[in-house]
Amino acid sequence: MVFLSSSGGGMSSFMLIIWVVIIFAMLYFMMMRPQKKERQRKEAMINSLEVGDTVLTSSGFYGTVVDVQGDTVIVEFGSNKNCRIPMQLQAIADVEKPLDSTKVAETKADKKKAVETKADKKAKKADEK
Repeated sequence: MVFLSSSGGGMSSFMLIIWVVIIFAMLYFMMMRPQKKERQRKEAMINSLEVGDTVLTSSGFYGTVVDVQGDTVIVEFGSNKNCRIPMQLQAIADVEKPLDSTKVAETKADKKKAVETKADKKAKKADEK
C-alpha cells in the first residue's frame, strides 16, 4: 500500500510509474509505429509486383521482372537477355511501374500545349507594344 501512504514517498513512486509509461509511449510512437508502417508499405509494394516492372534490388542493381513464382522472382539485368537471376522477393528494395503509352502521350501533349501557350502570350505582348 505504498500509493496510499501519507508520506511523500508514495507520490514519487506514482510519478515514476507515470514517467515509465510516458517513455514507453514515446518509444512506441517514435520507433515501433514507423517501422510497422514501412513494413506494410513494403508488403503492399511486393504484392503489387508484376511481370514487366522495373525493380531495384537491395544490392543496388536495376532489372526487369520476367517471372514471379511464389516467394521468388526472376529478374533480367541489362540488355543481355541471358542474364536472368532468380531472387527472393525480400531482396526487392523498390518497384517502378512502367508508364502506359497513353499516359506518356498525354504528358507530351500537355508539355507541348504549355509551350504553345507561353509562345502565344509572348506574341500577344509583342503585338501590343
